[in-house]
Amino acid sequence: MPYRAPVEDYQFIFDKIVSMDEVAQTDLFAEASPDVTDAILTEAGRLCDDVVAPVQRSGDLHPAALENGVVRASPGFKDAYDQIAEGGWVGISADPEYGGMGLPYAMCTAVNDMMSGACLSLQLKPLLSQGQIEALEHHASDALKAAYLPKLISGAWSGTMNLTEPQAGSDVGAVASKAVDNGDGTYAISGQKIYISWGDSDLVENVCHLVLARLPDGVPGTKGISLFLVPKYIPDADGKPGVANSLHVVSLEHKMGLHGSPTAVMEFDNATGWLVGEKHNGMACMFTMMNNARLGVGVEGVGVAEGAYQKALEYALDRKQGRSPIENGTGAIVDFADVRRMLTTMKAEIFAARSIAATCAVALDLGRATGGADHKARAAFLTPIAKAYGTDVGCEVAEMGVQIHGGMGFIEETGAAQYYRDVRVTAIYEGTNGIQAMDLVGRKLMDGGEVAYRLLEEVEANCEAGRSLLPELANDLWAMAESLRETTEHLVDQGMQDRFAGAVPYLRAFARVLGGHYHLKAALAEGGTGPRSVLASFFIKRLLPEASAALAHAREGAEGLYALSPQDLGAA
Repeated sequence: MPYRAPVEDYQFIFDKIVSMDEVAQTDLFAEASPDVTDAILTEAGRLCDDVVAPVQRSGDLHPAALENGVVRASPGFKDAYDQIAEGGWVGISADPEYGGMGLPYAMCTAVNDMMSGACLSLQLKPLLSQGQIEALEHHASDALKAAYLPKLISGAWSGTMNLTEPQAGSDVGAVASKAVDNGDGTYAISGQKIYISWGDSDLVENVCHLVLARLPDGVPGTKGISLFLVPKYIPDADGKPGVANSLHVVSLEHKMGLHGSPTAVMEFDNATGWLVGEKHNGMACMFTMMNNARLGVGVEGVGVAEGAYQKALEYALDRKQGRSPIENGTGAIVDFADVRRMLTTMKAEIFAARSIAATCAVALDLGRATGGADHKARAAFLTPIAKAYGTDVGCEVAEMGVQIHGGMGFIEETGAAQYYRDVRVTAIYEGTNGIQAMDLVGRKLMDGGEVAYRLLEEVEANCEAGRSLLPELANDLWAMAESLRETTEHLVDQGMQDRFAGAVPYLRAFARVLGGHYHLKAALAEGGTGPRSVLASFFIKRLLPEASAALAHAREGAEGLYALSPQDLGAA
């Protein structure tokens, strides 16, 4: 069966799990009524099913290529991208003043999830433009907004982000690219950037690069970095692509996956650029783009998990293997307990991760619409969880998909391995998942755990509401939420190195508790009986207990991690 976008799952989540009604009640998003939401989801689902998904294998088998200085996209990508752009999907959350739909970011998140499941390589292109659009909306001058936003929002031009350099990976403060004031409102940008997704392509008229570089008076570290907009072609007086700028693609990386998405090494040689935001404030401007991009990458993981799950389920329902171990079985491998375990785990994890991402997106929308500090703090806290857990789920589900296929999962013609190869990088880019976890226990607990405790209060209120209908599930979730609260209290009292030592298991435990919370909400909305209730029971009874071990790990501190010296680690 072909890929089918999870439209119904999002309709359920927006209706029963997160407060989309509250978003629609704000003046900013008053047009996002349930009817509009359903129509957007349905149309986006059709686009993903009929237009984007069919180019998935083409991107893998016929990678983007650099030919005579031009990056050629995979077969079929041009037509699919044009339909994405013509439908307005690049600017779904962008400002209507410049041609955007002005819809909630929660809707954009849902569309990005569905598009990622259809073809992650292609979905990356509009995602990058969306991030650049947001950065320009917040920080660019009116002149830059007028010149670039309509083109980016329409999809005629596309955007990239240029942070990483050969010597500066996660340590962005080590950026060495230089910017020199030309004295006419422009700057000369020089330097090399690596890992630039969709750094060039023949899908659009112009590619616009957001580049971090240091002015001569920029102090060392992140506080001395500025942000510049550097187009491939400098717009002429009519706003059309004019003369070529002094930049080029040095090479394209040969990667494990995402073959349809060209990852470029970019060289800027006194290229003409325009300052975005204030001098030496580039990191703050870029983080406007990166924070939402981290949620976007989280749902990339969820989307790929969905695609991998659907492919594995199709195979499990079709593959005959031996005698069925159950009465009135199908005769296919779906009858076997371990295959059923993997499929149910995949489905349960996807719903949990998707619900966390949707909750984070709604908090972003409410923070933007109301200016409420509580909503903004909630979104900030949930962002590293949504990114790390969503991409972990993507990797784990895709790996299980290969396992369900057995030997055929190792054979490329099935397409099962592509999901794993494609999704693996999502746990690395936009800040590795270890960095996400450090952010959670570092910056996000600097409030003494206030936001964490508020989330746990919501979980426990849900447990109270569910005790009459599903007492066993509610009690199990309550107990784990209390353990998470105790560990949070412990970490708040620890030094940063001890927090960092337990950061990854702590984030995972928090995701487990939130996942149980949303599964319980789904079961209660269903009345305690039905497939969502069965799935909730699976998650809370079989997956949630993993949080107990993770919390024990999180409380152990850093000392044991350094008990073996580097020499000991290398000893036979």
